[in-house]
Amino acid sequence: MHIAYKFRIYPNPEQQILITKTLGACRFIWNQMLSDKIAHYESTKEMLYNTPARYKEAFSFLNEVDSLALANRQLHLERAFKSFFSKQTSFPNFQARKKDYGYTTNIVNGNIKVLDGFIKLPKLGLVKLKKHRHIPEDYKLRSVTVSKSKTGKYYISILLDYETVISPCEVKTTIGLDFDMTNFYVDSEGNRYAYPESILLDQQKLRRLQSSLSRRYQPNKKQKDQSKNYFKQQHKVAILHERITNKRLDFLHKLSDSIAKTSDSVSIETLDLKQMATSNKHYAKQISRFGWYKFITLLEYKLNRLGKTLVKIDKWYPSSKMCSRCGHLKTELKLSERIYSCEHCRQNMDRDYNAAVNIRNKGLELLKVENLA
Repeated sequence: MHIAYKFRIYPNPEQQILITKTLGACRFIWNQMLSDKIAHYESTKEMLYNTPARYKEAFSFLNEVDSLALANRQLHLERAFKSFFSKQTSFPNFQARKKDYGYTTNIVNGNIKVLDGFIKLPKLGLVKLKKHRHIPEDYKLRSVTVSKSKTGKYYISILLDYETVISPCEVKTTIGLDFDMTNFYVDSEGNRYAYPESILLDQQKLRRLQSSLSRRYQPNKKQKDQSKNYFKQQHKVAILHERITNKRLDFLHKLSDSIAKTSDSVSIETLDLKQMATSNKHYAKQISRFGWYKFITLLEYKLNRLGKTLVKIDKWYPSSKMCSRCGHLKTELKLSERIYSCEHCRQNMDRDYNAAVNIRNKGLELLKVENLA
Protein backbone atom coordinates (compact mmCIF):
# COMPACT_ATOMS: atom_id res chain seq x y z
CA MET A 1 0.00 0.00 0.00
CA HIS A 2 0.97 3.64 -0.38
CA ILE A 3 0.99 6.43 2.17
CA ALA A 4 2.18 10.03 1.88
CA TYR A 5 3.65 12.26 4.60
CA LYS A 6 3.80 16.00 4.08
CA PHE A 7 6.51 18.09 5.76
CA ARG A 8 7.61 21.69 5.59
CA ILE A 9 11.10 22.37 4.23
CA TYR A 10 13.32 25.44 4.56
CA PRO A 11 15.55 25.77 1.47
CA ASN A 12 18.33 28.38 1.44
CA PRO A 13 18.24 31.22 -1.16
CA GLU A 14 20.20 29.22 -3.77
CA GLN A 15 17.91 26.22 -3.32
CA GLN A 16 14.84 28.45 -3.57
CA ILE A 17 16.06 29.75 -6.93
CA LEU A 18 16.60 26.21 -8.21
CA ILE A 19 13.14 25.11 -7.01
CA THR A 20 11.61 28.10 -8.84
CA LYS A 21 13.54 27.16 -11.99
CA THR A 22 12.39 23.54 -11.74
CA LEU A 23 8.76 24.55 -11.28
CA GLY A 24 9.04 26.86 -14.28
CA ALA A 25 10.75 24.21 -16.42
CA CYS A 26 8.06 21.65 -15.56
CA ARG A 27 5.33 24.11 -16.45
CA PHE A 28 7.13 25.00 -19.69
CA ILE A 29 7.58 21.37 -20.74
CA TRP A 30 3.91 20.62 -20.06
CA ASN A 31 2.70 23.57 -22.13
CA GLN A 32 5.22 22.97 -24.94
CA MET A 33 4.43 19.26 -25.23
CA LEU A 34 0.69 19.91 -25.07
CA SER A 35 0.94 22.61 -27.74
CA ASP A 36 2.97 20.33 -30.04
CA LYS A 37 0.53 17.44 -29.53
CA ILE A 38 -2.41 19.64 -30.48
CA ALA A 39 -0.65 21.07 -33.56
CA HIS A 40 0.51 17.60 -34.70
CA TYR A 41 -2.96 16.12 -34.34
CA GLU A 42 -4.59 19.01 -36.24
CA SER A 43 -2.22 18.53 -39.20
CA THR A 44 -1.92 14.71 -39.29
CA LYS A 45 -4.89 13.45 -37.20
CA GLU A 46 -2.38 11.27 -35.32
CA MET A 47 -1.09 11.40 -31.74
CA LEU A 48 2.41 12.77 -31.19
CA TYR A 49 4.55 10.86 -28.68
CA ASN A 50 7.12 13.46 -27.61
CA THR A 51 9.53 13.44 -24.68
CA PRO A 52 11.35 16.19 -22.70
CA ALA A 53 14.67 15.06 -24.23
CA ARG A 54 13.55 16.48 -27.60
CA TYR A 55 13.48 20.00 -26.21
CA LYS A 56 16.74 20.09 -24.25
CA GLU A 57 18.88 21.04 -27.23
CA ALA A 58 16.67 23.97 -28.23
CA PHE A 59 16.01 25.07 -24.65
CA SER A 60 19.26 24.71 -22.71
CA PHE A 61 17.75 25.85 -19.38
CA LEU A 62 16.02 22.46 -19.15
CA ASN A 63 19.41 20.88 -18.46
CA GLU A 64 19.77 22.88 -15.23
CA VAL A 65 16.90 21.11 -13.46
CA ASP A 66 16.17 17.54 -12.34
CA SER A 67 15.49 15.37 -15.41
CA LEU A 68 13.19 13.06 -13.45
CA ALA A 69 10.95 16.03 -12.64
CA LEU A 70 10.51 16.66 -16.37
CA ALA A 71 9.94 12.95 -17.04
CA ASN A 72 7.22 12.85 -14.38
CA ARG A 73 5.53 15.87 -15.93
CA GLN A 74 5.46 13.96 -19.24
CA LEU A 75 3.82 10.98 -17.48
CA HIS A 76 1.25 13.30 -15.89
CA LEU A 77 0.38 14.71 -19.32
CA GLU A 78 0.00 11.23 -20.82
CA ARG A 79 -2.21 10.25 -17.88
CA ALA A 80 -4.33 13.36 -18.47
CA PHE A 81 -4.85 12.36 -22.11
CA LYS A 82 -5.80 8.81 -21.13
CA SER A 83 -8.37 10.16 -18.69
CA PHE A 84 -9.74 12.43 -21.42
CA PHE A 85 -10.05 9.65 -23.98
CA SER A 86 -11.76 7.41 -21.41
CA LYS A 87 -14.20 10.32 -20.78
CA GLN A 88 -13.24 10.65 -17.12
CA THR A 89 -11.98 14.24 -17.35
CA SER A 90 -12.00 17.17 -19.75
CA PHE A 91 -9.24 17.96 -22.27
CA PRO A 92 -5.88 18.86 -20.63
CA ASN A 93 -5.42 22.58 -20.04
CA PHE A 94 -2.32 24.72 -20.32
CA GLN A 95 -0.73 25.44 -16.95
CA ALA A 96 -0.64 29.01 -15.63
CA ARG A 97 2.31 30.67 -13.94
CA LYS A 98 0.21 31.94 -11.02
CA LYS A 99 -0.64 28.41 -9.89
CA ASP A 100 1.90 26.05 -8.32
CA TYR A 101 1.60 22.49 -9.62
CA GLY A 102 4.67 21.23 -7.77
CA TYR A 103 7.18 18.81 -9.23
CA THR A 104 7.73 15.12 -8.53
CA THR A 105 11.03 13.24 -8.59
CA ASN A 106 11.79 9.55 -7.98
CA ILE A 107 14.40 7.77 -5.93
CA VAL A 108 17.28 6.39 -8.04
CA ASN A 109 20.51 5.01 -6.56
CA GLY A 110 19.97 6.71 -3.21
CA ASN A 111 19.54 10.23 -4.61
CA ILE A 112 16.80 10.89 -2.02
CA LYS A 113 17.36 10.30 1.69
CA VAL A 114 15.47 11.41 4.80
CA LEU A 115 18.01 12.31 7.48
CA ASP A 116 17.83 13.84 10.93
CA GLY A 117 16.49 17.35 10.29
CA PHE A 118 17.36 17.27 6.58
CA ILE A 119 16.31 15.63 3.34
CA LYS A 120 18.65 14.95 0.44
CA LEU A 121 17.10 15.86 -2.94
CA PRO A 122 18.42 15.67 -6.53
CA LYS A 123 20.19 18.88 -7.63
CA LEU A 124 19.28 20.60 -4.35
CA GLY A 125 21.44 18.59 -1.97
CA LEU A 126 20.60 18.73 1.74
CA VAL A 127 17.46 20.77 2.50
CA LYS A 128 16.38 21.62 6.04
CA LEU A 129 13.29 19.60 7.00
CA LYS A 130 10.79 19.95 9.85
CA LYS A 131 10.01 16.30 10.53
CA HIS A 132 7.00 16.50 12.81
CA ARG A 133 6.05 12.81 12.60
CA HIS A 134 7.91 9.51 12.65
CA ILE A 135 8.39 7.45 9.48
CA PRO A 136 8.51 3.68 10.25
CA GLU A 137 11.75 2.01 9.24
CA ASP A 138 10.02 -0.69 7.18
CA TYR A 139 8.40 1.93 4.91
CA LYS A 140 10.18 2.22 1.54
CA LEU A 141 10.56 5.65 -0.03
CA ARG A 142 9.17 5.83 -3.56
CA SER A 143 9.06 9.48 -4.67
CA VAL A 144 8.82 13.05 -3.37
CA THR A 145 6.83 16.06 -4.54
CA VAL A 146 8.13 19.58 -3.88
CA SER A 147 5.62 22.44 -3.81
CA LYS A 148 5.44 26.11 -2.89
CA SER A 149 2.40 27.87 -1.41
CA LYS A 150 1.21 31.33 -2.41
CA THR A 151 2.50 32.64 0.91
CA GLY A 152 6.06 31.58 0.02
CA LYS A 153 6.24 28.41 2.13
CA TYR A 154 7.90 25.27 0.78
CA TYR A 155 6.59 21.75 1.37
CA ILE A 156 7.57 18.23 0.44
CA SER A 157 5.25 15.24 0.18
CA ILE A 158 7.00 11.89 0.63
CA LEU A 159 5.32 8.86 -0.96
CA LEU A 160 6.10 5.57 0.80
CA ASP A 161 5.33 1.89 0.18
CA TYR A 162 4.51 -0.51 3.00
CA GLU A 163 3.22 -4.04 3.28
CA THR A 164 0.21 -4.89 5.40
CA VAL A 165 -2.61 -7.41 5.56
CA ILE A 166 -6.07 -5.89 5.96
CA SER A 167 -8.71 -8.23 7.38
CA PRO A 168 -12.38 -7.37 6.75
CA CYS A 169 -14.03 -6.05 9.90
CA GLU A 170 -17.26 -7.59 11.14
CA VAL A 171 -20.03 -4.99 11.18
CA LYS A 172 -21.10 -4.48 14.79
CA THR A 173 -21.47 -0.70 14.85
CA THR A 174 -22.74 1.40 11.97
CA ILE A 175 -23.82 4.95 11.30
CA GLY A 176 -25.59 6.92 8.57
CA LEU A 177 -24.63 10.48 7.65
CA ASP A 178 -26.91 13.02 5.99
CA PHE A 179 -25.38 16.23 4.62
CA ASP A 180 -26.78 19.27 6.40
CA MET A 181 -26.61 22.64 4.69
CA THR A 182 -26.94 24.54 7.97
CA ASN A 183 -24.37 22.63 10.01
CA PHE A 184 -22.19 19.93 8.43
CA TYR A 185 -24.04 16.66 8.83
CA VAL A 186 -26.65 14.88 10.94
CA ASP A 187 -26.00 11.25 11.89
CA SER A 188 -28.41 8.38 12.50
CA GLU A 189 -27.97 8.82 16.25
CA GLY A 190 -29.53 12.27 16.04
CA ASN A 191 -26.27 14.17 16.57
CA ARG A 192 -25.58 17.35 14.62
CA TYR A 193 -21.98 18.32 13.89
CA ALA A 194 -21.58 22.03 13.33
CA TYR A 195 -18.77 23.57 11.34
CA PRO A 196 -16.01 25.18 13.49
CA GLU A 197 -16.97 28.72 14.42
CA SER A 198 -13.37 29.92 14.05
CA ILE A 199 -13.43 29.04 10.34
CA LEU A 200 -16.72 30.89 9.84
CA LEU A 201 -15.23 33.97 11.55
CA ASP A 202 -12.13 33.75 9.34
CA GLN A 203 -14.35 33.57 6.27
CA GLN A 204 -16.10 36.78 7.32
CA LYS A 205 -12.69 38.41 7.74
CA LEU A 206 -11.67 37.09 4.32
CA ARG A 207 -14.66 38.78 2.77
CA ARG A 208 -13.57 42.15 4.19
CA LEU A 209 -9.97 41.65 3.04
CA GLN A 210 -11.10 40.73 -0.47
CA SER A 211 -13.28 43.83 -0.63
CA SER A 212 -10.30 45.93 0.39
CA LEU A 213 -8.17 44.20 -2.26
CA SER A 214 -10.79 44.91 -4.90
CA ARG A 215 -10.75 48.64 -4.03
CA ARG A 216 -6.97 48.74 -4.49
CA TYR A 217 -7.14 47.22 -7.97
CA GLN A 218 -6.53 49.71 -10.81
CA PRO A 219 -8.32 48.47 -13.96
CA ASN A 220 -6.27 50.70 -16.27
CA LYS A 221 -3.07 48.85 -15.30
CA LYS A 222 -1.89 45.30 -15.87
CA GLN A 223 -1.78 42.84 -12.99
CA LYS A 224 2.02 43.06 -12.64
CA ASP A 225 1.90 46.90 -12.63
CA GLN A 226 -0.47 47.28 -9.68
CA SER A 227 0.54 49.33 -6.62
CA LYS A 228 2.59 48.08 -3.67
CA ASN A 229 -0.46 48.37 -1.42
CA TYR A 230 -2.35 46.07 -3.78
CA PHE A 231 0.32 43.35 -3.52
CA LYS A 232 0.54 43.77 0.28
CA GLN A 233 -3.21 43.26 0.54
CA GLN A 234 -3.01 40.32 -1.87
CA HIS A 235 -0.45 38.69 0.43
CA LYS A 236 -2.76 39.18 3.44
CA VAL A 237 -5.59 37.49 1.52
CA ALA A 238 -3.31 34.58 0.61
CA ILE A 239 -2.24 34.12 4.26
CA LEU A 240 -5.86 34.02 5.45
CA HIS A 241 -6.83 31.65 2.63
CA GLU A 242 -4.04 29.31 3.72
CA ARG A 243 -5.11 29.50 7.38
CA ILE A 244 -8.73 28.65 6.49
CA THR A 245 -7.59 25.76 4.31
CA ASN A 246 -5.38 24.36 7.08
CA LYS A 247 -8.13 24.70 9.70
CA ARG A 248 -10.66 23.02 7.42
CA LEU A 249 -8.31 20.14 6.62
CA ASP A 250 -7.51 19.69 10.31
CA PHE A 251 -11.23 19.58 11.14
CA LEU A 252 -12.01 17.08 8.36
CA HIS A 253 -9.07 14.83 9.28
CA LYS A 254 -9.96 14.69 12.97
CA LEU A 255 -13.67 14.16 12.32
CA SER A 256 -13.17 11.42 9.71
CA ASP A 257 -10.59 9.73 11.92
CA SER A 258 -12.98 9.72 14.88
CA ILE A 259 -15.78 8.19 12.79
CA ALA A 260 -13.48 5.56 11.24
CA LYS A 261 -12.32 4.43 14.69
CA THR A 262 -15.79 4.17 16.25
CA SER A 263 -17.88 2.74 13.37
CA ASP A 264 -17.44 -0.51 11.44
CA SER A 265 -19.45 0.78 8.49
CA VAL A 266 -20.58 4.24 7.41
CA SER A 267 -23.38 4.97 4.95
CA ILE A 268 -23.66 8.21 3.02
CA GLU A 269 -25.73 9.54 0.15
CA THR A 270 -23.97 10.34 -3.15
CA LEU A 271 -25.35 13.84 -3.55
CA ASP A 272 -24.97 15.94 -6.68
CA LEU A 273 -23.58 18.98 -4.87
CA LYS A 274 -22.71 20.77 -8.10
CA GLN A 275 -26.37 20.75 -9.10
CA MET A 276 -27.36 21.92 -5.62
CA ALA A 277 -24.82 24.72 -5.84
CA THR A 278 -26.20 26.03 -9.15
CA SER A 279 -29.76 26.08 -7.82
CA ASN A 280 -29.05 28.56 -5.03
CA LYS A 281 -26.25 31.09 -4.38
CA HIS A 282 -26.39 30.45 -0.63
CA TYR A 283 -25.98 26.71 -1.23
CA ALA A 284 -22.98 27.34 -3.48
CA LYS A 285 -21.20 29.31 -0.74
CA GLN A 286 -21.97 26.75 1.95
CA ILE A 287 -20.91 23.76 -0.15
CA SER A 288 -17.63 25.37 -1.20
CA ARG A 289 -16.85 26.23 2.43
CA PHE A 290 -17.60 22.84 3.92
CA GLY A 291 -15.45 20.56 1.73
CA TRP A 292 -17.91 17.64 1.81
CA TYR A 293 -16.22 15.75 -1.05
CA LYS A 294 -12.86 16.02 0.71
CA PHE A 295 -14.44 14.70 3.89
CA ILE A 296 -15.82 11.66 2.04
CA THR A 297 -12.42 10.98 0.43
CA LEU A 298 -10.65 11.09 3.80
CA LEU A 299 -13.31 8.97 5.47
CA GLU A 300 -13.20 6.31 2.74
CA TYR A 301 -9.45 5.73 2.80
CA LYS A 302 -9.35 5.68 6.61
CA LEU A 303 -12.14 3.11 6.75
CA ASN A 304 -10.50 0.95 4.07
CA ARG A 305 -7.20 1.05 5.94
CA LEU A 306 -8.97 -0.51 8.96
CA GLY A 307 -10.84 -3.13 6.92
CA LYS A 308 -14.10 -1.21 7.31
CA THR A 309 -16.64 -0.13 4.70
CA LEU A 310 -18.03 3.11 3.31
CA VAL A 311 -21.40 2.45 1.67
CA LYS A 312 -22.49 4.99 -0.93
CA ILE A 313 -26.25 5.20 -1.41
CA ASP A 314 -27.65 6.19 -4.80
CA LYS A 315 -28.59 9.87 -4.99
CA TRP A 316 -32.12 8.95 -6.18
CA TYR A 317 -32.84 6.99 -3.00
CA PRO A 318 -35.77 8.83 -1.28
CA SER A 319 -34.13 9.10 2.14
CA SER A 320 -35.94 12.33 3.02
CA LYS A 321 -39.39 11.31 1.78
CA MET A 322 -39.47 7.86 3.42
CA CYS A 323 -40.54 7.22 7.00
CA SER A 324 -37.73 5.52 8.89
CA ARG A 325 -40.21 3.63 11.12
CA CYS A 326 -42.82 2.17 8.74
CA GLY A 327 -41.34 2.82 5.29
CA HIS A 328 -44.24 4.95 4.07
CA LEU A 329 -43.21 7.16 1.15
CA LYS A 330 -44.46 10.71 0.77
CA THR A 331 -45.18 11.88 -2.77
CA GLU A 332 -44.27 15.48 -1.97
CA LEU A 333 -42.03 17.04 0.66
CA LYS A 334 -41.26 20.75 0.59
CA LEU A 335 -37.80 21.99 1.56
CA SER A 336 -39.41 24.24 4.16
CA GLU A 337 -40.83 21.22 6.02
CA ARG A 338 -38.14 20.57 8.63
CA ILE A 339 -40.25 18.05 10.61
CA TYR A 340 -41.15 14.77 8.91
CA SER A 341 -44.75 13.86 9.79
CA CYS A 342 -45.75 10.37 8.69
CA GLU A 343 -49.39 10.06 7.61
CA HIS A 344 -49.30 6.29 8.14
CA CYS A 345 -47.74 5.67 11.58
CA ARG A 346 -48.09 9.26 12.91
CA GLN A 347 -44.38 9.57 13.64
CA ASN A 348 -42.96 13.09 13.94
CA MET A 349 -39.20 13.57 13.80
CA ASP A 350 -36.56 15.91 12.45
CA ARG A 351 -36.33 15.69 8.68
CA ASP A 352 -32.53 15.32 8.52
CA TYR A 353 -32.44 12.81 11.39
CA ASN A 354 -35.10 10.73 9.59
CA ALA A 355 -33.00 10.82 6.39
CA ALA A 356 -29.84 9.76 8.25
CA VAL A 357 -31.66 6.74 9.75
CA ASN A 358 -32.91 5.72 6.30
CA ILE A 359 -29.40 6.04 4.88
CA ARG A 360 -28.03 3.83 7.66
CA ASN A 361 -30.75 1.20 7.13
CA LYS A 362 -30.18 1.19 3.35
CA GLY A 363 -26.45 0.74 3.92
CA LEU A 364 -27.08 -2.27 6.16
CA GLU A 365 -29.39 -3.69 3.51
CA LEU A 366 -26.69 -3.38 0.84
CA LEU A 367 -24.18 -4.98 3.18
CA LYS A 368 -26.72 -7.76 3.89
CA VAL A 369 -26.46 -7.14 7.61
CA GLU A 370 -29.42 -7.28 9.97
CA ASN A 371 -30.48 -3.94 11.41
CA LEU A 372 -28.31 -3.26 14.46
CA ALA A 373 -30.50 -0.49 15.87
